[in-house]
Amino acid sequence: MNFLEKNGLKIFLFLFLTISYSITAETKKLLILGDSISAGYGIKESENWVSLLETSLKRGSFDIEIINSSVSGDTTIGGLSRIKNDLTRYRPDYVLVELGGNDALRGYPLDKIKLNLNKIIDKCIKAGATPIIMQIRIPPNYGRSYVKAFESIYPEIAKEKNLQLLTFLLQEVALRKDLMQLDGIHPNANAQPIIANQLRKELINVLK
Repeated sequence: MNFLEKNGLKIFLFLFLTISYSITAETKKLLILGDSISAGYGIKESENWVSLLETSLKRGSFDIEIINSSVSGDTTIGGLSRIKNDLTRYRPDYVLVELGGNDALRGYPLDKIKLNLNKIIDKCIKAGATPIIMQIRIPPNYGRSYVKAFESIYPEIAKEKNLQLLTFLLQEVALRKDLMQLDGIHPNANAQPIIANQLRKELINVLK
């Protein structure tokens, strides 16, 4: 191998490694901190909207890894107890907070729910991650005043913290029995692509 060939090979390897490193470095991480709706209760992992969303984003040239740190039955206090470890372990660029529904269904004090959500968001910001908050809605049978006050927590936090507020996860499926499981609370497998598509449309603006 002559001098030009050796140096040409070195240049090629340098460019290859540089490009490879740049591609790897650009990979973003999105952590989802949610409850059973995001955890995929009653759904195969491969059919869950989280998996479908990650596949859809990658097909759309978004180099992103989604970490699903959702736990069925979780509350805002549960999410608060887990977020520090998740931030340290995964070092996400974004954190989607989908919590509060179970708090409301158990009639937890509204000020405590908002305080916990704010603490979660503050920890994300401190760790250098961009928090995104999900609007949560509950059935009307919990009383008009409680429902209204609870649901207003999310736009209030989004405004106070200058965060992106995403539409309720079940916005397009909750009132359709054919898209819900028998419990009337959790979406079925047929609903997952609809949820994933809804989230994809809203998240694209954030991820850009």
